[in-house]
Amino acid sequence: GASLSRPNLINQIFKATAPNKVWLGDMTYIPTKEGTLYLAVNIDVFSRKIVGWSMSSRMQDKLVIDCFLQACGKEQPQPGLIVHTDQGSQYTSSRYQSTLRQVGAQSSMSRKGNPYDNAMMESFYKTLKRELINGAHFETRAEATQEIFKYIETYYNTKRMHSALDYKSPKNFEKYHS
Repeated sequence: GASLSRPNLINQIFKATAPNKVWLGDMTYIPTKEGTLYLAVNIDVFSRKIVGWSMSSRMQDKLVIDCFLQACGKEQPQPGLIVHTDQGSQYTSSRYQSTLRQVGAQSSMSRKGNPYDNAMMESFYKTLKRELINGAHFETRAEATQEIFKYIETYYNTKRMHSALDYKSPKNFEKYHS
């Protein structure tokens, strides 16, 4: 219930020594002429790679569960993975929490009322909105879904350089450090 204390296991220290140790999870929304599209993402703190993403016209726990399971399918994280999110109802839901436990992952959460202490996530959204969404005026959710998928998989993860990664893309940074 609400009184359950949820630990913040990372306390704004956004560092990881290897892939699949600390993931961030969050949601944002994308306007389309057809209505709102919700996007959930998991980012690996080590390389800033988007390890999982999911989109839906509804903002339910299924959205963040699908996103997390997709990331697990691709990355096969070892038990002990920390997944840090805000305290949104999707992330505090018992279905989401039990999905984490099933793969041996631990939930970490920002304190309530704390400005969301997730600079890396904010930075991804700013980039996504600046480079893709602002001015795109998507007609349909399907069109937005397709463009966001392309952006994440064929550009952001593989080509976009980050100053924080010695000007490498997330995938190259992982290769270089594995």
